[in-house]
Amino acid sequence: MNLNLQPILENEFIMLLPLLQEDFEDLYSVAADPDIWKQHPNKDRWKKEVFQTFFEGALQSKGAFKIIDKTDQSVIGSTRFYDYDDQENSILIGYTFYATKYWGKGINHSVKKIMLDYIFQFVSNVYFHIGAENVRSQISITRLGATKVGEKEVIYFGEQPKQNFVYRIKKEEWRSKADVLE
Repeated sequence: MNLNLQPILENEFIMLLPLLQEDFEDLYSVAADPDIWKQHPNKDRWKKEVFQTFFEGALQSKGAFKIIDKTDQSVIGSTRFYDYDDQENSILIGYTFYATKYWGKGINHSVKKIMLDYIFQFVSNVYFHIGAENVRSQISITRLGATKVGEKEVIYFGEQPKQNFVYRIKKEEWRSKADVLE
């Protein structure tokens, strides 16, 4: 099997499409809300010039997606696969954000589930870097079955390093839990 870091992924509610340069304005219209970034390590990504750097890093990762609400085809956020490690047979999922009107509606759970179902065809371990202050995301990822395995200072593309917690889900743990999460 060939690992494609930007497949089209979808379920009945959402679709993940490869992020393209021409998606900037649509995605920035979501990202311009300062409330989105309050718990993220880089709290000023709502500023257009800061978001531009974030967006360029997303494109360069070659694993970034725009997330579409299938009910009205609107862009609701972004996420990505990154740092594939062939030796460890692992990858990271992260840099995720959603429009605030989608918070608490199961969207993050749904996005992560379709990403994990896909990527575990290719890797044995998926890691997540979650900002040390991002309690909302820490709770969410543990509900999916991830375990905190460390702490790390993460250097973000074009931004200052920030303290993150490292979480992991192993393929066998996901397969045993995924049926329960349906």
